[in-house]
Amino acid sequence: MINPLTEATGQFPGLSRIGALLADPGRAAMLWALMDGSARPAGELTLIAGLSPSAASAHLARLADGGLLALEVRGRHRYYRIASADIAASIEALMNLAQAAAPQRPTPRPARTVPVDMRYARTCYDHMAGELAVRVYERLVGDGLLTLEGDRLDATPAGAEQLAGWGIDVASQRTRRRRFACTCPDWSERRPHVGGALGAALLDAWSSQGFVERTERPRVLRVTPAGHRHFDDFLRGA
Repeated sequence: MINPLTEATGQFPGLSRIGALLADPGRAAMLWALMDGSARPAGELTLIAGLSPSAASAHLARLADGGLLALEVRGRHRYYRIASADIAASIEALMNLAQAAAPQRPTPRPARTVPVDMRYARTCYDHMAGELAVRVYERLVGDGLLTLEGDRLDATPAGAEQLAGWGIDVASQRTRRRRFACTCPDWSERRPHVGGALGAALLDAWSSQGFVERTERPRVLRVTPAGHRHFDDFLRGA
């Protein structure tokens, strides 16, 4: 799917069209509420945005027509979610830009607290989030395996060696069309975890090695006994 935040018409990006979609406070509130990866019914988004049903319906239609939201029909209910991981990453980048431009303004909390069973380990689009992911990120940076500059992460030689031991080829990940590695705000922990191509590669590696597995609950990850041993050893520096 083409990301409408980077789509070009002729020689010029469609920034004015996307900017108009994001500029309305009601639409921005609905998008922000969906940044936890959930799909929410139109009625809930209407309440979050503080709009009348008719106004909210028009705004949701504009966001869907503009490619920012995807619509899921479940019986008589209509659910909306962020259309793709690329769009979510672009919105996060704009949020980071807004924070850099006005650092004195706190980032608003998402409209709904992350459920308890999602706080330890869950997916954030194609990478892992939650308490465990944040602790791994902090260990990687604290041990000098990843360097941090702004929101950009990079692997040191020691980090590349560590990642190779987890089955991740850093050179290969650098060739992907997306950012190699970046910080991603964690909604429940209020601290970052690893995003970008490296974040996705970490989740793929841990899943293939049987350290984490998906559950029947959307986005919830289960850490297996082998996974607990693996992460405990890493976090202790063993």
